[in-house]
Amino acid sequence: MSPWKQSRRHFLKSTTAAATAGMAAPYFFSAKSFADDAQAETETDRPILGCIGTGSRWGAVGPNAMQFANCVAVCDVDRSHAEKGVVTVNQRQGHEPEIYEDYRRLLDRKDIDVVTIVTPDHWHTKIAIDAMQAGKDVYCEKPLTLTIEEGKQICRVAKETGRVFQVGTQQRSEMRLLFLKAIALLRDGRIGDVKRVDVAIGGSPSSGPIPTADVPSHLNWDLWLGQAPLADYRYKENDPRGNSRCHYEFRWWYEYSGGKLTDWGAHHIDIAQWGIEQLGPGQGPLSIEPVEAVHPMPFENGHPTLDDQYNCATQFTIKAMFPNDIEMNIRDSCEDDPELNFDNGIMFTGTTGRFFVSRSRLTGKPVEDLVDNPLPEGLLKEVYNGKEPGGGNAHMRNFFDCVKTRELPISDVFTHHRALTTCHLCNIAIRLNRTLKWDPQTEQIVGDDDANAWQRREQRAGYEIEV
Repeated sequence: MSPWKQSRRHFLKSTTAAATAGMAAPYFFSAKSFADDAQAETETDRPILGCIGTGSRWGAVGPNAMQFANCVAVCDVDRSHAEKGVVTVNQRQGHEPEIYEDYRRLLDRKDIDVVTIVTPDHWHTKIAIDAMQAGKDVYCEKPLTLTIEEGKQICRVAKETGRVFQVGTQQRSEMRLLFLKAIALLRDGRIGDVKRVDVAIGGSPSSGPIPTADVPSHLNWDLWLGQAPLADYRYKENDPRGNSRCHYEFRWWYEYSGGKLTDWGAHHIDIAQWGIEQLGPGQGPLSIEPVEAVHPMPFENGHPTLDDQYNCATQFTIKAMFPNDIEMNIRDSCEDDPELNFDNGIMFTGTTGRFFVSRSRLTGKPVEDLVDNPLPEGLLKEVYNGKEPGGGNAHMRNFFDCVKTRELPISDVFTHHRALTTCHLCNIAIRLNRTLKWDPQTEQIVGDDDANAWQRREQRAGYEIEV
């Protein structure tokens, strides 16, 4: 990518030209001009940003990205979300970006260098692949994919295009560096050889029946569904949770996500597997055993029997075996286990000790021993891909640093794909209620053609992912 050194006046002219060219395009709405001539003379070397998806989670992602880039466009299939995005950009950067309903119109703009993707999970892969193929660098929220096959596709396109891609697993960069210190403890051998990892990520909520409702006038429901099957819009009035099929609650429907196993699993299983990979790169599970799982309804051949309520697992215990006889236990909660007694976090157990890490604490004797025996100087930087960790807005900062240097960011698509493969395999195992054997080198389920077919899903015509 060429440097973005340009005058503010040039930035404004390119934005206005792009807006004028797109006036006749579908899903496009005009916006007001912005900035006075004095501002226009200011020099900037900031990249040009487009934001795809401006719902609740974007409130943390978008403003963080705008610390490093000039946002010229926002896109959302919900017009009310897009308009809130415009307000945020105006407050932060003093201008109103263009609004798009169809992300393809945003990607058509040649002036945009970088995009953020903060959409429901079932849209991540297609938008990310289209963005990379359009020459954009990508910051995409987790979980990156809906299926294992999508992870393979994203990795392939990332290699082919050479685009910089950061996944929004902020635990690798932020949270007071607690997780980074945990990885450093493992790399420095502070618990000997890792033998067991216990992960608690919470269970998905249940909803009860949710009635059908009229689609809000500001929402393009067909475009929101995308590759997912056609389905009625559902919404429960006067419910404090705001139960529906879309917006925040998409997480609890297998059609669009994977419940807590991909929601929080994308964070904690990512860290757990990153820790295991300190013993050797590219490691993946060898088997996935569904010890216990509770769904809100009966399942037939892996599919829910009701379509009017949340269907992801509310409780689960899953045992994953990794090379070197490392056991990973993934549960909704470990509070009932007297040896563990935690509801969210990760316990690493090795041959000489153990420690616990979560977003609020890092505890255990190996941590206490750091007072007299600190980690080697420079180890945290080594773990953080050779860059100095910490500082404000660290995860987004790492992404934009790598956009400039073209290096691999701390949460790259390749390690995320490996961790999320474990999450997806867990969901396949509990939905089919059987143990799966996995070959991490060929990325195939061994000896089970039916289960192997679950690596991908049928995609609705017109929304297929093409690589």
